[in-house]
Amino acid sequence: MAEILNWLFGQYADYSTIFIVLELIAVVFGVASVLLASKTNILVFPIGLMSTAIFVYLLWEWQLFGDMFINAYYTVMSLYGWINWSRNKKNQSIEHQTSNDVRIEHLHTGDISILSALAVATMSFVALIYYFRPVINNGFSFEGAVLGLHLFTWVDYTDMLTTALFLMAMWLMARRKIEHWILWIIADAISVPLYFYKGFTFTALQYVVFTLIAIWAYYEWQRRYRVQPRTAYA
Repeated sequence: MAEILNWLFGQYADYSTIFIVLELIAVVFGVASVLLASKTNILVFPIGLMSTAIFVYLLWEWQLFGDMFINAYYTVMSLYGWINWSRNKKNQSIEHQTSNDVRIEHLHTGDISILSALAVATMSFVALIYYFRPVINNGFSFEGAVLGLHLFTWVDYTDMLTTALFLMAMWLMARRKIEHWILWIIADAISVPLYFYKGFTFTALQYVVFTLIAIWAYYEWQRRYRVQPRTAYA
């Protein structure tokens, strides 16, 4: 038992207390935001912003730049989603005064091209970041830095994939599309062993919870879609 606990949490022995506390706070806010999203509660965005802001700082300190840019993007998309959900809720209340839910939609054909472009752009951007990682780690100096695709590891390629999945999911979530939960499920499930490998146990456990919530939330959004009024909204 002691060996298992040491394998799971031993890396934290070298961390400052403030980093451990911040990671735990970010995890709590992150789980809360996913629960709120499953209930189409607009508070998902301000709560999620607290989590992503903390993770941006932590991931910069840990030099996990791909993950850091994911969370920076989450911050921007949370603001967009907050505005989009608020506008939709206001428009809906005009027609249905008794309804307090944000209206849910399915993925449209026109969304596919945007998602494809977002995936390609994201993977290319993260690849560029990792290509120049030796320069970044060298204080943004090219002196003595060795560059090349041969330096990429399986972790880097997995980061590129999960980053694309997460960013597509966040865009779909901001657009109130049910299918964003499918992308969350896939990306969250991949992130569990990935973060365990990276040594961030609390964050890995967070993604275990995320995966379970996302599976339940997908069916919950399907149920809400079936019972909501059929009037179309922009």
